[in-house]
Amino acid sequence: MSTSKAARTPADPVDAIIDQWAAVRPDLDTAAMEVFGRVFRLSRAMGDRMEKTYARLGISRGEFDVLATLRRSGAPYALSPRQLSATLMLTTGGMTGRLDKLERAGLLRRSPDPHDRRALQVTLTEKGLVLVDEAVGAGLDVQTEALSSLDEEQAGQLADLLRQLLAGTGRTSR
Repeated sequence: MSTSKAARTPADPVDAIIDQWAAVRPDLDTAAMEVFGRVFRLSRAMGDRMEKTYARLGISRGEFDVLATLRRSGAPYALSPRQLSATLMLTTGGMTGRLDKLERAGLLRRSPDPHDRRALQVTLTEKGLVLVDEAVGAGLDVQTEALSSLDEEQAGQLADLLRQLLAGTGRTSR
């Protein structure tokens, strides 16, 4: 899977793993491991960076996800707990814990749904709106800095390739 770009890039821990497998199991095709080993390591590294960024603002990554989902929904920034759970692929129990904490912090409020008295509506507060806007900007700064080793064309190609790979897994749900 080596490319001319890979030849110019310093070896990384995944290269060492691939070399070890080649030594003990030369019959294995480790091309997929070269990709997914790096995807997993990148995901963990960026997840840690994002967690630290959001922690400075007093929220976790999971809490950011709730606030960002409400923000992306557009004014009046309100969704049902069921809609939030489905979008974030969380159980209702997991969602309840996040909502409880965010409501105690004054970042959102739960109220009866005006269209269905049996249901609840979760709405971003003004304080939550200000915080999520700051958090999304801070998160994008971290992500942009991480991409700075690629030029614009490379970043676009990588995004396209990852989109294609994700679609191939059958897991394109939001």
